[in-house]
Parts: sequence; C-alpha cells; structure tokens
Amino acid sequence: MKLSHPAAFIALFVGLSGCRQDYSLAPPADSEKITVTVKLPKELKTETMWVMYRSATCKRIGTGASGQRTERDGHHSVYKELARQGQSDLYQVELPKDGGGPCGWHLANVTFGVTYADPARFGENVTSGGGGGVVVIFDYNNSPRGGADIQVDGDLTIKKDYYPWLKEAFLGGYRKQISLAGDGSYFLKYQALQARQVYFEPVLHSDFVVYSVQPKEKKKGNHTAFTYPDGSVLADGQSKPNFRKLQAIRLAAEGK
Repeated sequence: MKLSHPAAFIALFVGLSGCRQDYSLAPPADSEKITVTVKLPKELKTETMWVMYRSATCKRIGTGASGQRTERDGHHSVYKELARQGQSDLYQVELPKDGGGPCGWHLANVTFGVTYADPARFGENVTSGGGGGVVVIFDYNNSPRGGADIQVDGDLTIKKDYYPWLKEAFLGGYRKQISLAGDGSYFLKYQALQARQVYFEPVLHSDFVVYSVQPKEKKKGNHTAFTYPDGSVLADGQSKPNFRKLQAIRLAAEGK
C-alpha cells in the first residue's frame, strides 16, 4: 500500500539499535535492468505499475500473536508509469534489478496491467473494473497478491485473449463496471527468476461483449445471469464469465 507520509514508511523499519537509517533506493549505474513492455490495444490504457524492492539487511520489526518480536525482510514500494515508445503501441519501463542504498535493496516483484481508457463509452456512470492484471515475481518471496501460479525460465512473454465484460451489480450498492474477462483470475501471477525482458500482449476481442446482471436479493437460487455474445444466457452460480464458452463463440463466428 502506498504510504502518504515518509515518516510512516520509516516507522516500518526500526533497526536493532533504535536509530533511524537511510532506507532510500540508490541503484548503481551499472545495475542490470529488467524491461517490462506492454503492447496496448487502442481501447485500453496501462495502469500505474507497483514495484516492490526487498532487503534482508533492513528488517521489518513486528510483534507476533504471543507478543514476541518478529523480523521480516524490509520492503520498499515505488510506482512507475509505462512510457509510450514513439508513436507505436508499445509501452515500456526499465527497472534496476539492484536497488542499492545502505539496505542493499533487490527487485522483488512488479504488479501492472491494463484497463479501459474510456469506460463511459459503455454507458452513463460506467466505471473501470478488474481484469487484465499481471504480477511477476523475481525472487523466492510471495508478492502482495500471493505466490506465483506459473514458473518460467528465462525471459517472460505473455499473450492472452480478453473480452469486454459489462457487469451490473446491486448488492452492497449499485454499480456498473466494464471489466476484462480472461482465462483464470484477475491477476496472472508468474515467477521469473532469470527474466530480464517481460512482454505482455493483451489481445482484446472488442466485438464479443459478455453482460452480467447480479440479482437484487441474496437468497437461495438467485444467481448472476450472464448473457453471451451469441445471445445465450447462463445463471449457473458462477461469479465470472465462462472463458472457454467465449472462445468457442468467437472462433465459430470467425469460421475457425
């Protein structure tokens, strides 16, 4: 979580002596770089990247359930915007693998993704929802969103299909969101210990929109209804669209 005041961050790291230390990043000029590239469909935009560095030197001191002192590796978050490369559809950021500084920071993980640039095109008061997220872990620790689902050797290339998912919800307050429906969870999570290049290409099938409407009352037998691009409706207790069904509908429509 982004901290609003430098003192709040410093308070996380009290050394054994009780003295304040310098927890800033200071990447050496010759640090290896990890490059993250996103090939961006025109309807989408990149989200701010959350970059986490860890340190085994500057510990995070806490208190356990029985009141005992606990120590964990310290962590330092920075936030980066991916920069467009010329007039292309490629957006990129370079990150030093070695964060340097007195703490000896190392790049631990990144969280980034894509979302709709103009949700209002789907209707009044429509906001951007989830989907289209990626987590890449560069060490042996879990990310803030948990451990990796997939481990890869070498550089990481991700190319995934996504579908517009317009969902209307009533429970807990009315909201209408445009999300990205993909294969798996909202965040694809990888461990890539040797990666120096990370490439993400979300392939958006804009003409195949899936709609969902949540029941207005929570009771047995009430399920969210999904209307698929072919007009079929399913309300089988699932919380997100059936990705394989979406793929089958599109491939059939495209004659594949």
